[in-house]
Formats: sequence, structure tokens, C-alpha cells
Amino acid sequence: MGWLKITLLAIAGTYLVIVLTLYLGQRAMIYPAPRGPSVVPAGFERAALHTSDGLELTAAWRPAHRGKPTIVFFHGNGDSLPGAAIATQGLAEAGYGLLLADYRGYAGNPGKPTEDGLAMDGRAAIAFVEAHGVAADKVVVMGASLGTGVATRLAAEHRPAALVLVSPFTSLPDAGAAAFPWIPVRTLMRDRFDSLRIIGKIDAPVLVLHATNDRVIPFAQGEAMARAARHSKFLRFDRFGHQLQFTAPAQTAIAAWLERSR
Repeated sequence: MGWLKITLLAIAGTYLVIVLTLYLGQRAMIYPAPRGPSVVPAGFERAALHTSDGLELTAAWRPAHRGKPTIVFFHGNGDSLPGAAIATQGLAEAGYGLLLADYRGYAGNPGKPTEDGLAMDGRAAIAFVEAHGVAADKVVVMGASLGTGVATRLAAEHRPAALVLVSPFTSLPDAGAAAFPWIPVRTLMRDRFDSLRIIGKIDAPVLVLHATNDRVIPFAQGEAMARAARHSKFLRFDRFGHQLQFTAPAQTAIAAWLERSR
């Protein structure tokens, strides 16, 4: 019995150490920000986003062709402006305006990323396109992966022409619990991004795209987001996994839906 007790105590102690390590390091895992200076992709202008808490963030800007809407794009948690350009390449070729937003703490930007911080970064992105003469009914808000949490919150605060979500989660704790079912993620997670709770408040049309073989965010969470939206279209893909936003079929489908929704 003594050895059994010692073994159980050792297992419990190891578990607590793992949980504590994940709790203290959770933001480093959620926001694995690329280091180094920000790189503005070819075909884009460098843009400065000014947040309400005094930060200046680098973004990438490309004006729309005449009559086309402008897409404000929020990338995934480990991505960058060059990656965002790849994720929106088909939309740029179709003539849509693009503001590729970046986050505090990413690629040389000042500050540290948090849920509320990214929301301020998103508001600064909306303010930028408005200051450049883009009317609210010509703004499409789009996000991929982590960026869907930012995009959904922004669409609930500002009525855009449309909302596009690629590989969305219902909430960050839901996504975390799916990845770490043996950790009490819902209790320990600081940043929530509770998109499922707020998507029903959005009046704009919503397009949700998700791959059945996504191993990062379960397909069922994308389905749940589409069901909860008031005016939604759900597109299922049976390949591409969590890299869906970078593929030509996904981008072609987004462009076609946006044309029909205008």
C-alpha cells in the first residue's frame, strides 16, 4: 500500500505540474507570435493602425477596384502578413480591397497579445478602412482560425456587409478542451473568444467554411457556428484540414459567395 500511495502521489504531482505549466504559459501557446520585423507583402502598401491604448501596429493595405468591397482580414494565431496575403490571394486577384491586420506583439509590433488587446487591434483596423473612405456597407470582415474570434467580435460591434469565417471555433475554451481533454481548460483559460454566444447578434450574412479533416479545430464547431448565425451559409470541405484558408477552392468559393451577397 505504501508504494501505491507514493505512486498515486507522484502521478498527481506530475499532473498538477503539467496543469500549472500550461496555465502559466497559455498565452504563449495561444499567441505564438512570429518574431522579427513585419514584412509587407508585394502588391500591398504599409499601413499604420492606431489602437485606442496608444499602440501603432503595422498592417498591409491594398485598395479595392472600383465598386468592389474591402475585406478586413484577421489571420490565425501563428501567421503573419505574408501568410495572410496567401490566404487572400484569390480575393485580391478578384479586385477586392484588402486590409491585412496584424496583432500586438506579432512581428515586431509593440504590446502583448490578449483577447481584449486583439479586439482593440481589430477596431483600429476598422477605423483605418473607414478613414480611407470605405463605407460600412462595403466592409467585409473575415477571419481564419484564431482570427475568427476577432472577426466575430468586430462584426457584432460594427455592422459589416458580410462576415466570413474559415475554420472557426465556438469558443477558445471549447477548442482547447478538444485539444487537451484531460486538462480543465474551461476553468483555467483566461481568454475566451466566446464566438458562439455572440454570432447570433450579427445581422450581416455569414459564410462559414470548415474541413472535415481539420485536426486543430473540430469540424463540429464550424457547423455549430453556422447554425447559430441568423443568416448563414455553410461550406463543407473534405480535405485541406486546418490549412483551408490557403487553398484556391476555398478562396474561389468565398469570392463567389461575396458576389452573390452584394
